[in-house]
Amino acid sequence: MWNANQKILKSSCSSAFSQIDNSDEELDDIKSSIEDVSSSTGVDKTFILAIMLQESNGCVRVQTTSYSHANPGLFQSHEGSGSCNDGSNVQNPCPKSQIHQMIEDGVAGTAAGDGLKQLLEAAKGDGVQKFYQAARMYNSGSLDQSGNLGLGVATHCYSSDIANRLTGWSAGVSKCDAGTVGA
Repeated sequence: MWNANQKILKSSCSSAFSQIDNSDEELDDIKSSIEDVSSSTGVDKTFILAIMLQESNGCVRVQTTSYSHANPGLFQSHEGSGSCNDGSNVQNPCPKSQIHQMIEDGVAGTAAGDGLKQLLEAAKGDGVQKFYQAARMYNSGSLDQSGNLGLGVATHCYSSDIANRLTGWSAGVSKCDAGTVGA
């Protein structure tokens, strides 16, 4: 999956966010940090990569978004501390310590919000269902009462897109139809 997404990882900063693209060193730091955080949390590294790609296309200089709270870094984490672009300061190069913190914030969670580890533990599905439920909760904070991952608040196609990333989709527009995914 890492190899299949190299084109995106090498060009997403300029193409999607008008920032300087990831350097080879930054890409190495992303990969080693994913492996390290996967090992320390027990969260599958391909799932970590899929969520990171969904949130930021792997751009280390993705800008922090802010709606009801700040969502910084590679995982647009819930008030995380890792970021190389807080909106007023863009770091180039992005230090390994910040890259690692962005991944740690998204996977292990922050003081303000759950990461993938906690959400996988909270998911009630069987087998791979847990991953798609955790993905949906990562995106929206909750699951619709019906259990349908295409209903409720936030991005209706989020879990579908994660499933497609895990099975080989790496570029282009999502084929998921937000208007029908919940039907």
